[in-house]
Amino acid sequence: MTALAIVFLALAIVILWGGLVASILYLRARPERADYPPGGEDDERPAHAIIERDT
Repeated sequence: MTALAIVFLALAIVILWGGLVASILYLRARPERADYPPGGEDDERPAHAIIERDT
């Protein structure tokens, strides 16, 4: 392998694994979203209702 290929390989490894580590650290610091938009909790339809489509 040439020196340029090794540099690009190392760069790709740092970018990929660094992104994974950064994502893990971010999720450990903020594990769950606290501000959901209002609504969407309860559904007015019965549990086993027929699906209604507007087509």
